[in-house]
Amino acid sequence: MKVLTVVGARPQFIKAAPVSRALRAAGHTEFLVHTGQHYDRQMSRVFFDEMQIPEPDINLEVGSGSHAAQTAQMLSKLEQVMESNKPDCVVIYGDTNSTLAGALVAAKLDVRLAHIEAGLRSFNRAMPEETNRVLADHVSDYLFCPTQTAVDNLAREGITSGVSLVGDTMFDAVRQFGKIAEERSTILEQLNLSPGKFLLATVHRAYNTDDLETLRGILSAFIELKETIVFPVHPRTRERINQLHLGIADGAIKMIEPVGYLDMLMLERNARLILTDSGGMQKEAFFFGVPCVTLRPETEWTETVDAGWNIIAGVTPEGIRRAVNETVWPTEPPAQIFGDGNAAEKIVERLVEQVTR
Repeated sequence: MKVLTVVGARPQFIKAAPVSRALRAAGHTEFLVHTGQHYDRQMSRVFFDEMQIPEPDINLEVGSGSHAAQTAQMLSKLEQVMESNKPDCVVIYGDTNSTLAGALVAAKLDVRLAHIEAGLRSFNRAMPEETNRVLADHVSDYLFCPTQTAVDNLAREGITSGVSLVGDTMFDAVRQFGKIAEERSTILEQLNLSPGKFLLATVHRAYNTDDLETLRGILSAFIELKETIVFPVHPRTRERINQLHLGIADGAIKMIEPVGYLDMLMLERNARLILTDSGGMQKEAFFFGVPCVTLRPETEWTETVDAGWNIIAGVTPEGIRRAVNETVWPTEPPAQIFGDGNAAEKIVERLVEQVTR
């Protein structure tokens, strides 16, 4: 079986690593396409190095741009790649512009398409990611869902054929790399941090960073919490922060460059609490049993909220402060509802069954 995998952003590198390993271990051919959506070292290269993801067979080097411009470049370049490689199946991950471009090209060329992390819904169509995931699901032949909620979401939209509940490949990755992170990462020592004595924050989604007043409110809440906050700053977010002139660099907020996967796992595992607008970090917080405050008005990972380990704070300073200071968190570790850590093997087995029959 010849698989063409499309990735382009750091969450996709994490999701793809276990599947790539399982594909190659089973003797299948994978042609790995990096769109270049995330292109600097800390957003891309370091993940390939640390997770031992095979070197991309091609990097389309699309880079940044508007949603339309970025996706258009990917469509044109991916069409050429797929036509020349003639894969048995195209595999896409998640909900980025790379996901959408891979889905549309495969559908237009009538190549069988597998969407890993299918069925997620935030029910907020103002999010570009929501549009991407909905469209990708509706043109996919094989839909691999991380949770029963995702399966149910697809069924409500009339999608039942080709749907498989396999678990979450990000849980696979955390299980595989968590111990390696403990052995190799020195991030706590570098930042002079003690376990359980700091908060970890990330902010990168466009509707939190493009509106400067929204971003100002989030950062004001961070300052008012008066706790040590480790804040790996996305390049786009740093550019916006510089426009605000808030003078937060001298306070308890440690603004650092983006970190690699192993360092991020150690920061997540050892934080007292995580503040984020990232879907992946909401899950990873849950995997580690670390409370999470989501800096959004909704989440696609409703299971983490239902379990009591995640609270939707929105983006107002009052909502964020209240979530951090007043929430009563569970005392028992969370039940793992994202599979058994073998999602990648199940995905490969089912692809072989369906694509090669």
